[in-house]
This record gives sequence, C-alpha cells and structure tokens, in this order.
Amino acid sequence: MKCSAFIATSLDGFIADSKGSIAWLEKANASLPAGEDCGYRSFLSSIDVIVMGRKTFEQVMTFSEWPYSDMPVVVVSRTLRSLPKTTPATVTLKNADPIAIVSYLQDRGYKSAYIDGGKLIQSFLSAGLINEMTITLIPVVLGGGTSLFGALERPIWVTLEDSKAYPFGFVQNRFRVSASEYPR
Repeated sequence: MKCSAFIATSLDGFIADSKGSIAWLEKANASLPAGEDCGYRSFLSSIDVIVMGRKTFEQVMTFSEWPYSDMPVVVVSRTLRSLPKTTPATVTLKNADPIAIVSYLQDRGYKSAYIDGGKLIQSFLSAGLINEMTITLIPVVLGGGTSLFGALERPIWVTLEDSKAYPFGFVQNRFRVSASEYPR
C-alpha cells in the first residue's frame, strides 16, 4: 500500500503556531491566485482513503464545510471514543498503531492513503510506512509551534523527486522516502 503525506510548513518547519493555530496558513492560502491549489486536488484524486489524526480531524470539523465530499476518512485517535454527531458517514474512528491501520486499509481494498496530521505522519514515518511526502514551504517564520518532524530513533533518508517554486513564494518539494537506512 502506498502511504503519502501532503502538507504545508512554515519556513522553519512548523505546521501550526505556538497556540496550535493554522491561521498563518489560511492567510497564506487566501493570497493565492484564483483556482490555485498547488496540486492538492490532483493529489486527492490519486488516493482512495484519507487517514488523519485527531487534532487534524478536529481542525477540519471547524471548516464551514466538509472538504472531502464522499472520500473515505479514517480518524486515528487514542483518546477519542466516538465521533461527533455532525461527522459525515464516510468517517471511521480507529484506535490502532500505523501497522494495524495499514492492515485495516488493505483488508478493505484501499491501495493509496493520504496520511495527514503531524503526529500521525511522524508515527507512520517511524514505522517505515510513508512512501512519499509532498511538503510545501510557506514563506513565513513562526519561531515555534508544532513541528512536522519530531525526535527520531534513526535518520530517515529521502530522495528529492520534484521541486517547484511558485511565483507567489511557495516552494513545493516532493520526496520519495528511502527504504534503506542510508542514502544511495
């Protein structure tokens, strides 16, 4: 199964500010030219299930509308016991480690998963389950907050597959995650 991350960070590697807010990202996105999504819709069309952490799910539930239409979503949480009544029927709640989540998805015939949320991406990376990461750097320095990457037991080597600089200052890098511990 292919597991991919598609996420934006500040220039200093944070996905949320020190208060847990993504207002800085919303402000950056609001300045984009009409219709520009930096490849997000294309990426979504390439996957068949979204796996997100609890904090990401809670953030998405504050949006004015559910952004994933009928796409299946699995929310992974150790603390959430049930989903809010307003949650779309396409959302499932699981309390499991990354290996069990991938097994669950494969048993249901999914072939390509979008892994979303800082801690969840970290846990899937540590388990060796992320195959590809698309990281869009936003030209802002937050100085602190929630880091995309936490402490690791060992280095995780990646290979740059593609890089694109947008005229509005975003830089998007797509990496393949190496299966080996050392670069080739």
